[in-house]
Amino acid sequence: MNMKAQGIEKHIRIKMYEKMLLIRKFEEKLVELSGIDGRLPGMQILANGQEAVAVGVIEALETYDVVVSNHRSHGHLLARGADPKHLMAEIMGKATGVNKGKSGTLHMSVPEINVLMTSTVVGAGPPMSVGAAFAQQYRNEKNITVVFFGDGAAAEGSVHEAMNLAALWKLPIIFVCENNCWAGAQGLGQHCSIGDIADRGAAYGIPGEFVDGNDVEDVYYYALQIATRCRNGGGPGLIEAKTYRMRGHGEYDHQHYVDKKELEKWYALDPVKRYGKRLLNHGLMKKTEFETVERNMEKVIIEAVAFADQSPYPLPDEALEDVWAVEEGGQS
Repeated sequence: MNMKAQGIEKHIRIKMYEKMLLIRKFEEKLVELSGIDGRLPGMQILANGQEAVAVGVIEALETYDVVVSNHRSHGHLLARGADPKHLMAEIMGKATGVNKGKSGTLHMSVPEINVLMTSTVVGAGPPMSVGAAFAQQYRNEKNITVVFFGDGAAAEGSVHEAMNLAALWKLPIIFVCENNCWAGAQGLGQHCSIGDIADRGAAYGIPGEFVDGNDVEDVYYYALQIATRCRNGGGPGLIEAKTYRMRGHGEYDHQHYVDKKELEKWYALDPVKRYGKRLLNHGLMKKTEFETVERNMEKVIIEAVAFADQSPYPLPDEALEDVWAVEEGGQS
């Protein structure tokens, strides 16, 4: 057991496992549906193997904290509490989706759970997140902002600019780099000049923590520490969560460029199985409880697919709805 995380309450541990399993089941279903011609529109970019990062960070947040995601957003949204039915409907382009079928899988936002945006533009999230954090600071709120980005995005100038500005203004923001070892088909060593992206925090005078991204308790522990610091006016922080992308960049990518031994190594560190085994070994869950959770999550996914399949597509004349924000008095 992670010694730093021994104080985590039992119900939080169980909840984190349930969320990780939900994310895994949800994306496994997307893998299955992606293999059927015409079943899902658009490109499916998944985060199988990265569940512990999403759950560990988001479990450390408060209800009104803001989350900004990237193109691998399903796990972040589900960990935050998005309804799997409406999430699946959005991925299928249906009118009952979280964005009425207009965003699809790659551009979702769920304002009711304070997920402001996702973006396929690599490195676009951090500067927009700085705006959200500035608004929180300006309004003297205790809420903070968290932005997720990949190791490939960490090389973008926009990310460095965002961290620099956040540090100068001591904004309440956590930059979470999900280092899954691959940026498209480029390995980390091909696009990163240093070993640990967390070391870049020192260049901006902010704490940079390197965590085991396949250990949800390790992620949770450090996210909680930095979140507390942010709330108390300590300024931003950077977390580098080392994990692994178990599938290709998208479901069209069969990862022919990946060494099979490397995949085997990371399969042995599967965050969902690893955490389930830990809970079982420490007597925090019984085998029968695991089986119940497994059945419950499978039921949730079956219901989500059925809901999405039965939902209508948006009508053509709805295309221009929800494009403009309407102010009080009817001005847009």
